[in-house]
Amino acid sequence: MTRTPHLRPRRGRSRPATAALAAAAVLATLLAGSATGPAVAAADEPAPVLVDRFEDEVPLGGPGTSAMDAAALYGKSAPALTASVVTDTTVRPVRNGGSADIGLSVATSGSLPTREPVTVTYATKRGTAEPGRDYTPVTGSHTFPAGTRSGTTHRITVRTAKASKPSGARTIPLEVTVTGAKAPKENPQVVIDAHGLPYQNAKLPVKQRVADLLGRMSPAEKAGQMTQAERNALRAPGDIAAYGLGSLLSGGGSVPTPNTAAAWAKMTDAYQLRTRATRFQIPLIYGVDAVHGHNNVVGATIMPHNIGIGAGRDPRSAERTGAITAKEVRATGVPWDFAPCVCVTRDERWGRSYEAFGEDPALVEAMETVIQGMQGSPSGKDLHRNDKVLGSAKHFVGDGGTAYGSSTTGSYTVDQGVTEVTREELEAVHLSPFEESVKRGVGTVMPSYSSLDILGDDRGPVKMHANAEMINGVLKNRMGFEGFVISDWQAIDQIPGDYASDVRTSVNAGLDMIMVPTAYQEFTKTLKEEVAAGRIGRARIDDAVARILTQKFRLGLFEKPYADTTHLEKVGSPEHRAVAREAVAKSQVLLKNEGAVLPLEPSQKVYVAGSNADDIGNQAGGWTISWQGSSGRTTTGTTILEGMRKAARTPESVTFSRDASAATDGYDVGVVVVGETPYAEGIGDVGNGHDLELTAADRAAVDKVCAAMKCAVLVVSGRPQLIGDRLGDMDALVASWLPGSEGDGVADVLYGRRAFTGQLPVTWPKAEAQLPINVGDAAYDPQFPYGWGLTTLKKPPAGGEPALAALAVAARVAEKAHLGKTPAGRAIVDRARLLVQRKIDGRFTQEVSKPFAEADHLLLTGDLTGAVDRLRTAYRAA
Repeated sequence: MTRTPHLRPRRGRSRPATAALAAAAVLATLLAGSATGPAVAAADEPAPVLVDRFEDEVPLGGPGTSAMDAAALYGKSAPALTASVVTDTTVRPVRNGGSADIGLSVATSGSLPTREPVTVTYATKRGTAEPGRDYTPVTGSHTFPAGTRSGTTHRITVRTAKASKPSGARTIPLEVTVTGAKAPKENPQVVIDAHGLPYQNAKLPVKQRVADLLGRMSPAEKAGQMTQAERNALRAPGDIAAYGLGSLLSGGGSVPTPNTAAAWAKMTDAYQLRTRATRFQIPLIYGVDAVHGHNNVVGATIMPHNIGIGAGRDPRSAERTGAITAKEVRATGVPWDFAPCVCVTRDERWGRSYEAFGEDPALVEAMETVIQGMQGSPSGKDLHRNDKVLGSAKHFVGDGGTAYGSSTTGSYTVDQGVTEVTREELEAVHLSPFEESVKRGVGTVMPSYSSLDILGDDRGPVKMHANAEMINGVLKNRMGFEGFVISDWQAIDQIPGDYASDVRTSVNAGLDMIMVPTAYQEFTKTLKEEVAAGRIGRARIDDAVARILTQKFRLGLFEKPYADTTHLEKVGSPEHRAVAREAVAKSQVLLKNEGAVLPLEPSQKVYVAGSNADDIGNQAGGWTISWQGSSGRTTTGTTILEGMRKAARTPESVTFSRDASAATDGYDVGVVVVGETPYAEGIGDVGNGHDLELTAADRAAVDKVCAAMKCAVLVVSGRPQLIGDRLGDMDALVASWLPGSEGDGVADVLYGRRAFTGQLPVTWPKAEAQLPINVGDAAYDPQFPYGWGLTTLKKPPAGGEPALAALAVAARVAEKAHLGKTPAGRAIVDRARLLVQRKIDGRFTQEVSKPFAEADHLLLTGDLTGAVDRLRTAYRAA
């Protein structure tokens, strides 16, 4: 998903004032007050007063400026209103037969006492509740005398009558008028809660509750449930109820002020309160892109991006990171996460390739344990818990396979392009991870912006948001997906045709909820018109709404719509960061280690250089606090340098010179941390202002440090960087991926607190011309093969052909015992892999690399025998 653009009014500057215009004191009075009287001056009125500027009122003059040479105001100036009357709520729900209190408070700037009396007159007005029958009407007034303290409150009580019959919610507006102060921006309303209806009975099966509620809903209410708007796009908060919106989201960087976990909880509660004013009080399902931790929130635990999780090759660790993310997200009142991305990255020129677990569908499927961490049981029975969220498998289908140069979106080169595949390749590479997601009970699926072109079917490219064959036919019918399909950001607008065509094509193709995200008024109107005209069947609408309601019931939102802040203090807690730190350590891939430069000794004097050594923004990457991410200390955490200084015997033994300009004599070893700056989808595509080369500054730092001492180079990036002929000058090379907020995890493996155990989740090319290059290719001769990863285990395995032959026997026995995808089965193949890596010793040829990479793929599928056999082939070739 992409982010929301934020439009802010620009303050203008006035032109220089012309001579002899209104005095500053008069101007200030006029600007603070309001003009009264007719538009044309009467004979007994004062002469007009000239003023020289009205900043921000009339945008004349030029871009970013407001200016007036002269203006005239007619009429008498009214006194400035320095006080306001505010209500303690805009919506006050009350149980059937209960009483509701609404507070009206006087507030002044600077919290000073009121200068003048303030009178508030109020009266209940007719809403959907009937006065006299449903409630006792209230009228009255109250005067706050001059000198009243700011914050003083007058309470109004509205008493409702106990109704014996079941009913939907009924509204009682309270009209408030004020003299002597500014009136509330919005009149409050009391809402008599819906009561006694079957869908409200939590003891009934979800299916029965859905059927009951669906049968009561109007076409407009159904259209609202299918609509997701961005929070900043709301014309007014009351539109949540007016349009019966089913969902809101925060795009990347769309955050409350201050951007804290507590503020998020208050924000989501305020939006949820608005749904209480709808007839059936259907709660919102709020969504965010928490793709590597609750990454929009400052201070949250930021996990490694998926590419690093794939490098860790540990399904249990992946599950734990999902569980921590879910706990932090749910604590802020958000029950829905647009994650995980189960795409298969086939060309690392793609700007979002780091969102994939790797290039091998078998690896992606193995890491989908993250779904259980997020959601719990595949049945959905755990979703109501305050530490679980609804997940979203994305992007269906083939977004990782788009061809370079096929995108027509702006200056993008890869993202949102066309995936050209045979049907066999589509099934084996791109569809299989989604089938695994469905088996794991993922609650929602998000289609891709990209187009799918299945070779041989003569249909040409089809936008995935319009692809009924894939969404209805494959995902829902063949795979049996029971959740709901949510569109990507404004993605239906890319379907050919006018807007009405976009709406009916996407909904008929199987989309259940549309991320509009700004045009919710137009979308709901168009959807209702298309249904009324018969161009979208009512059964299709009912299916979509039923799917959405099912997940809301499973999440327990009808019973607990507001944030459960039990775990709010755990957001970014040491125990959560410990899980991330472990995942970081597992994600580090040791590609080269001549002379056992790594691990470092705590007593060594270490020279650290490079652009990514001390930059938490760079090591976290895109989708961190903002959509594209940014360099610098954007959130709470530990940089790699800080982690190293804590791991060393003394902090002073680690010296940092970002550009390696400091003197290099007297050091035992150098560590150069280089790589990429943050980017996200589209903008990060190679050829769109990005490439796979190290910057000139990073290259210079590597050259200087590695020429002066033994050196280890860490590449902190979301995809492989081209090392070229510099590899020979490096004693050690580490693929550090994007570790997130916990640089301590990198230091743990650098200093030997944990062993290097990570493996490449993608093939590391020698040159960009080799891309795309993936495991299983007929021609395969990379710099480092898929699955490569040295270890710093204290006791590496020894032996040669006899040892491999014995491991082959053990693999056959384990496979017959159905241990193919267990840690015990993996341990057999891992031992064989380490033996082979020792023999290869960095001397790669196609005859070595191809079987080596294929062995890791076979291991992930559970074929232990095949994996050891391919490793033996690589051993002989070496």
